[in-house]
Amino acid sequence: MARRIHLWLGLSLGLLFAVIGLTGSALVFYVGIDAALHPALRSDAPATTAGPAPSGWTSPVWDRALATARAGRFDPAGKWSFEVTGEGGAIPARYYPPDPGGARHPTRLMVWFSPDGGRIVRVAPWGGYLMTWLYELHMHLLAGDIGGQIVGWSGVAMLVLLLSGIVLWWPRGSWRKSLAFKRRAAPIRRLHDLHKLSGVASGALLLILVASGVILALPVIRQALLAPPAVPEPRSSPGSGSTVAVTRALAAARAAAPAAQLAFIDVPGNAGLPFRIRVQMPGDPHRRFPGGYVFVDQRTARIVTVQDMRQGGAGAAINAWVRPLHDGTAGGLAGRVLALLAGLAPTALFVTGLLRCRHRQSRKATGSN
Repeated sequence: MARRIHLWLGLSLGLLFAVIGLTGSALVFYVGIDAALHPALRSDAPATTAGPAPSGWTSPVWDRALATARAGRFDPAGKWSFEVTGEGGAIPARYYPPDPGGARHPTRLMVWFSPDGGRIVRVAPWGGYLMTWLYELHMHLLAGDIGGQIVGWSGVAMLVLLLSGIVLWWPRGSWRKSLAFKRRAAPIRRLHDLHKLSGVASGALLLILVASGVILALPVIRQALLAPPAVPEPRSSPGSGSTVAVTRALAAARAAAPAAQLAFIDVPGNAGLPFRIRVQMPGDPHRRFPGGYVFVDQRTARIVTVQDMRQGGAGAAINAWVRPLHDGTAGGLAGRVLALLAGLAPTALFVTGLLRCRHRQSRKATGSN
């Protein structure tokens, strides 16, 4: 039974598994690859008038970038999300146009500002350039929410595929024989050994990558298993009047979370909504997409609420590790390299499995003549 399940799942899902694996490998270093494709974004020109580096809480560069953004031809009701990389060079940001309430949400734009925030150096629609196209292929098969569901539930079947492969390989006798590669054996035996050893070498990592990918792709699974607290959606103080500067909001957020590191600064176009400062709290394993938030009133700079993943219980703590495990950042550079290599394994498994299956069919057809 396990052999039949493994065979049919491999034949039906193998190509999809290979595509998701290859795109995942490319995305492990997608920020660096995109920067290499657009070297102007890596400019290290000093921001002589911008004050402290963009990674600092007190830098006026964020207010300058927001002013530059609002002076551009963007709908002022849209939301801006500035990423704090701490690496110098261009400042990446996401622009979310206001949702008109239709069935299709407006396409967000990726916008890069000069290091001093004084000018826009690049604008591209999300999904309209190579690395975000690969991201959409990996996460949604270029098919939006439906594609994301297909990826997620296919991932569940891929877990069964991997587990059935482990059951079939598990030694019933000598471990040495189970790990051997017979170079002088018949071609079909060599294909078997290549398939087996590729699975043995990558199996544990693939289980982690696929399981974490299922949790990321299927919120219903994440909620059932981990029940992490939802990100709050508070509002600012009622009334009218001008909004405070970003630097003032950051000063308030820093006072509320003095040990945190900045990750994103979200500025809604609606003054009735607060600034959302995304931060990495101590113990949070993901630097780029942490689970901490500080919400600051746009009119008064008072703290509206703080979400600290350390106070969310075991589910929140485990949930914080899902993305770092999936993209390899949990293990630093070595972990990312391993994630990249593991993403290549499904292609090797699919090709060797398919060739072995075709070889067997060819032998049966020859024997029947």
